[in-house]
Amino acid sequence: MQVSHTPATVSAAFDDLNLIAHAGLIPVMRLAERCGLPRLAAEKVKLTGAKNSAGASAHAKVTSIVGGMVAGADSIDDLAVLRHGAMPAVFDGIRAPSTLGTFLRSFTHGHALQLHAVHRQFLGELAAHTPLLTGSGEKAFIDVDSTHKRVYGRAKQGAEYGRFKGIRTLHPLLATICTPHSRPVIAGVRMRRGKAADSRGAPKFVAEALATAIEAGCTGLRVLRADSQFYNAGVIAACCRNGAHFSITTGMNPSIKRAVHAIPDRAWQQISYPTAVPNPTTGELISDAEVAEMPDYTAFASRKKSERVTARLIVRRVRDLAKPATVGEQGELFPVWRYHPFFTDNSAPTLQAEREHRHHAVIEQVIADSKNSALAHLPSGHFQANAAWLTLWAMTYNLLRAAGALTSSFHAKATTATLRAHLVQVPARVARSARRIILHLPHNWPWQHAWTHLFDTVHSPPAQA
Repeated sequence: MQVSHTPATVSAAFDDLNLIAHAGLIPVMRLAERCGLPRLAAEKVKLTGAKNSAGASAHAKVTSIVGGMVAGADSIDDLAVLRHGAMPAVFDGIRAPSTLGTFLRSFTHGHALQLHAVHRQFLGELAAHTPLLTGSGEKAFIDVDSTHKRVYGRAKQGAEYGRFKGIRTLHPLLATICTPHSRPVIAGVRMRRGKAADSRGAPKFVAEALATAIEAGCTGLRVLRADSQFYNAGVIAACCRNGAHFSITTGMNPSIKRAVHAIPDRAWQQISYPTAVPNPTTGELISDAEVAEMPDYTAFASRKKSERVTARLIVRRVRDLAKPATVGEQGELFPVWRYHPFFTDNSAPTLQAEREHRHHAVIEQVIADSKNSALAHLPSGHFQANAAWLTLWAMTYNLLRAAGALTSSFHAKATTATLRAHLVQVPARVARSARRIILHLPHNWPWQHAWTHLFDTVHSPPAQA
């Protein structure tokens, strides 16, 4: 491909008042309205003070930020993407980036909790109106993990040198919900300072995530999955109180080591992976492993009796190629293994339980997606403003997932970047005829049918209950 004209025969001017660069915002934000986002924001986010007009326009500011994030904004200044061309002709109440920055900086911890309530109820409405969590009435997995987001400068509140030497971070905590037939959505998020322990506040956070899963229609079997930093009595007690099962990596503490070495050799079952998986310690690809279990392992034996938990200890072991086995005249005598145990009360067969636990890594895809979109930056020096930004990103992520689920089976599993490229970043010319607005979109757009299906679905009359 090459340019078909000479430099002398082409010019450019930003002067067309009837163009918009993100026509996909219209059906996506219509979906947000049908699921009650403006109403929920108006009811629950109660900012006071002259700068916020007594909180009267909180819904316009929340939806402006979400709309900007849908379009690809990853900083407060980028929210100006909503103020171009014919956008005022198709949207009301667009706020300037300076207004939205003031709004975010007005947040306190209490206001952040109000925004969390909006997020939880909005997820429930999205799940009720779209096939967002297919099969959630039978089985759902709630995954919990934390991540470190690097920030720059000393002015960021809460930014500290944490896990990574010489790097200042904030330390968000995330919970996602997925089913065997659907991609994960975000059940909850919390912003924490950089030095916060991975499991700080985890029991309460887990309880909220499990309750959110019920609100999103997960009325069947619920299984909490987490890494070893969440292996503690508080997290497991939260699961038991909320009627959920758990599947948590334990690490190799002395008690676990004794239990693993007590497993007889005949108990190990061979397992082969259809595709090679990376070893979490070394990163090398492995295709074969062995799995065994101890059915009655008692965790937290040093605690009082009411806090002890007896369940299954399932162990996967792979050959440690970094430590050669002892070899004698009759071949290999003492192979060296690496062990990966997890503690669970999931009643599935051993190999199925191991496979389902390993799928916990799906939350890493959500974290990667976040850092490739609105969480590329944490835009404010104020901690609670960044906490609000994190929650608004979670709403945006769920909204785009719901839009994809309404569109096609391919888009139901696509990343945020793909959804944005196919469905949102579509240019259009706005025309008016007989008091109606007509969008003229590019001829031969590759995803025309998917876009049209989404547009028609969200603009059709709501289905009768």
